[in-house]
Amino acid sequence: MQSSEEKVVAVIMVGGPTKGTRFRPLSFNTLKPLFPLAGQPMVHHPISACKRIPNLAQIFLVGFYEERELALYVSSVSNELKVPISARLTVLYLTIGPCCTACFRYLKEDKPHGSAGGLYYFRDVIMEDAPSHIFLLNCDVCCTFPLPDMLVEHRRNGGMGTVLVIKVSAESANQFGELVADPTTNELLHYIEKPETFVSDLINCGVYVFTPDIFTAIQGVSTHREDRASLRRVSSFEALQSATRTHPTDFVRLDQDILSPLAGKKQLYTYETTDFWEQIKTPGMSLKCSSLYLAQFRYTSPHLLASGDGTKSATIVGDVYIHPSAKVHPTAKIGPNVSISANVRIGAGVRLSDCIILDDVEIKENAVVMHAIVGWKSFIGKWSRVQASLVMQLLHAEGDYNAKLGIAIIGESVTVEDEVVVINSIVLPNKTLNDSVQEEIIL
Repeated sequence: MQSSEEKVVAVIMVGGPTKGTRFRPLSFNTLKPLFPLAGQPMVHHPISACKRIPNLAQIFLVGFYEERELALYVSSVSNELKVPISARLTVLYLTIGPCCTACFRYLKEDKPHGSAGGLYYFRDVIMEDAPSHIFLLNCDVCCTFPLPDMLVEHRRNGGMGTVLVIKVSAESANQFGELVADPTTNELLHYIEKPETFVSDLINCGVYVFTPDIFTAIQGVSTHREDRASLRRVSSFEALQSATRTHPTDFVRLDQDILSPLAGKKQLYTYETTDFWEQIKTPGMSLKCSSLYLAQFRYTSPHLLASGDGTKSATIVGDVYIHPSAKVHPTAKIGPNVSISANVRIGAGVRLSDCIILDDVEIKENAVVMHAIVGWKSFIGKWSRVQASLVMQLLHAEGDYNAKLGIAIIGESVTVEDEVVVINSIVLPNKTLNDSVQEEIIL
C-alpha cells in the first residue's frame, strides 16, 4: 500500500547546444527547450504536468547548457509562481498545492552521458530526499503526460519501471523504439530501437517512471563495459578499432542499454496512452505541437485562450493564444491554431492561421501568415503573404509536418517588404526580402 510519506521526484532531460540542430534556424536565437509552444516554453509543459504528481518533492532539469542560458527562464518561473529563487540560480521552490512545495533545480552535465548515464551521473542529488519513485521525461516530447495514472499503474504492476507507449501506423513505427508487450499483464517483452524491419506498432513515448533500482541497472552496464575492457586481449590495431565502436563506460543509453536487455525479465511494464503524442524534432513539428497544446488548453487552461467577435476585438476562430502585451487590430482575423507572443503588433485586416508569431514582430495591414513561424523582431509588410504551399497545407490537415520545407520560417529580425510572397521557404536571420520566393532557403 502507498505510504503518504513516500516522495517522488521528476527528471526532465533538456539536452544541450550540440543537440537540436534540426531545429535551426529557430535554435540560433533561443535554446530549444525554451522555444514557445502555445505561448509557453517547450519545457514548461512537462514541468506543469509534473506538478500534478502526488507527493512530488523535486523537479530536476538535466542537460549541458550553461547555467546562465537558463537563468532568465528560472527567473520568469519564479515571478509567475511568486516564489523566491535561492542564492544559486539553479534552485527554485515551486508551490504545487495548498501545503506542498517542490524544489526546481537545473543540473549541468560536464559532458553528454546518454539518457540513462545523465540520470546516474546525478544519482546522489536525485536521491537526496530518498524518493520511492523517479519520473524521467524527455523535454522534446509533446503529449498529455498522464503521470499520476502511470504511477498508479506502476505500483499495481510492480517491477523496476513503467514505459509510456502509444500505437502508431506501421509505416511510421520504425522511426521510434518499437516494443512488444504482454496484452494481459502489460509486461515489456521485447524492445528494439528504430528497427530496419517492422516489429510492432507500439512505440516508446520517452516518458518513464522507475524505482531507485534503475541506478543499479545503469551501474551494471558501466561495470560490464569496464570488465570487458580490462579482460580484452587484442593487438593495438584491434584495440583502436574496438574503441571506435564502443561508448565510454559512463555513457549509457536508456533504450539500447537498459530497456532492451531487461525486456522479458518481469522488470519493465508499459502504460498505453490513447491521447496525442509527438516528438518535437523540427520547426514543422513545433507548429503541430503548439496546436495540440492549444487544443488541450480548452480542458486544462481555458483562461489562456483568446476570444473575440470582430466588434471591439479581433475575430477569433478556434484555439488562439494572445500574450497580454500584444496589440491586435479589431479588424484582424486570427485562428485557428495561432500563438502570438509578447509585444507583437497586428495591423488592420491581417489574417493569421496555423502559425507561431514570436516576440516583437510587426505585421502590417492586410498581410496573411498561414502555416508559418515568424521569428523575433521581424517585420511583415502590407499585403504580403508568408505561408506553406496549398499541397503542404493539405498534408498538414492530415497530420504530416515532416517535410523539410513543409512550412515557411522567418528567422529573427527579417524584413519582408510590402506585397512580397514567401511560400515554403526558410529565411535566416537579419535578411530583407524585396522579391517573392518559393521553396528556397535564404542564407
